[in-house]
Amino acid sequence: MRGTLFADLSAFVAVAEHGSFTKAAAQLRVSTGTLSQTIRSLEETLGVRLLNRTTRSVAPTEAGAKMLARLRPLLDEFEAVVDGANAFRDRPAGQLRLTVPAPIASFLLAPLLAQFHAQYPEIVVEISVDDDLVDIVAGRFDAGIRVGGLIARDMIAVRITERMRFVVAGSPDYLARHPGLEKPDDLKEHNCIRVRTAGRGTLPWRFVVDGTPVECEVTGTVITNLDSVLIRAALDGIGLVYEPEFFLEEFIAQGRLVPVLQEWMPPESEGFFLFYPSRRQNPAPLQAMIDFLRARLKDGMRPPPAARAVDRQEA
Repeated sequence: MRGTLFADLSAFVAVAEHGSFTKAAAQLRVSTGTLSQTIRSLEETLGVRLLNRTTRSVAPTEAGAKMLARLRPLLDEFEAVVDGANAFRDRPAGQLRLTVPAPIASFLLAPLLAQFHAQYPEIVVEISVDDDLVDIVAGRFDAGIRVGGLIARDMIAVRITERMRFVVAGSPDYLARHPGLEKPDDLKEHNCIRVRTAGRGTLPWRFVVDGTPVECEVTGTVITNLDSVLIRAALDGIGLVYEPEFFLEEFIAQGRLVPVLQEWMPPESEGFFLFYPSRRQNPAPLQAMIDFLRARLKDGMRPPPAARAVDRQEA
């Protein structure tokens, strides 16, 4: 293509798919002003408006929508060609875009980044933290990480953690000040630190009572959507938490948190999976991440301890 036309068309696709100059600029690693000028120049070159802009939204015009529909397959094929050439390199290179929930970003991926970078120094890892169920195709992500039961059936899913067991835990100080916790119903008298999820309220606390799964209504003075804040509050004696065991196991081993109600806890849940669309060939950076996480699981290595992430939050 002549001059910078290919780059300009790629910029148009990014803006049209994100519906935002700001998000597209972040993806393309340019300023919003530069991206806006690029789109204006492209529209002047083609002699047609491609995007309708308001103060609240950006959407393709009819001409822009038709161009987007034809450009996307071409860009996908271009990326596939580049990835195919990359497969012949000694080491994979390129960009890997992941969407992950906040606790996995903090407790699983962050402690692994140095090791992954040492093994694959030419891969650029972009981690977008979002607790919503993101459409990875529409968002132009290579892959996502979610609990197994939340992944669409048309995705390829790769297990990256063992099955999860949830625990209720509190600090020794809190439990000394609030004795008498023997059954789930007793939680009504306790301060329970809860997790807020996007659009779904607070996460329920699940138990098994007389062989039947039940959800307990709990209350408390702290609600957060950030697990590191929730765990910090429990360590400081504010109340009880209900979390995956691997988020808390280091604190439990240190005696800083004490598990309770263990005989009432439900069976293990599915754990976390990396998922991605079915393709004829995975991009080299994605395949490198798949192999890296599979190797960790095969070696029996559990997710890194949560303490480092929480200690960073404390600092």
